[in-house]
Amino acid sequence: MTAIRLIVGLGNPGPEHESDRHNAGFWFVDAVARAHGGSWRRERPFHGEAARVRIDGADVWLLKPSTYMNRSGQSVSALAKFYKIGSAEILVAHDELDLPPGTVKLKRGGGSGGHNGLKDITAAMGGPDYWRLRIGIGHPRDLYPGREVVDFVLQRPSRAEQQAIDDRLPAALEIVPMLAAGQWERAGQRLHTVPRAT
Repeated sequence: MTAIRLIVGLGNPGPEHESDRHNAGFWFVDAVARAHGGSWRRERPFHGEAARVRIDGADVWLLKPSTYMNRSGQSVSALAKFYKIGSAEILVAHDELDLPPGTVKLKRGGGSGGHNGLKDITAAMGGPDYWRLRIGIGHPRDLYPGREVVDFVLQRPSRAEQQAIDDRLPAALEIVPMLAAGQWERAGQRLHTVPRAT
């Protein structure tokens, strides 16, 4: 299968948003950059911060859009077009309301689930045929009944929720070299069968 050439982390720019649940995608690509010696640079043509890393002999771009969540597609499509990266070579890491904290899933294509970042990327790329790393943050209906989704995603997770997410990210980092080698099936099996931390 096609190897990954671009890993996008979704979030909102600025220090006031660093700890928001909605920034889980940023947390992941920051971890990838640290693990593989990447240095972030402001890239105005790509409307975000980008880093280039080498993973087991493969060059992979990392991207954090600075356009705010609902315009993420502007950033992703600009870099992808410039470097001729197809949708099937892109992994988008994002917060996922439909998974509990401490759960991370890999999938390709599908709907946006109401996620404005995914909606905009799908529109900008001409379809949903890109990969997603779904980082569970839980849903307020289960965790905090009565709280609105828009408020929930723009707030910091509880200490226990953050710990559950932090404990699971290493398993996601472990599959990145497999993705860079195009081993999607192996990566999915590995990620989805490694037991969650308790």
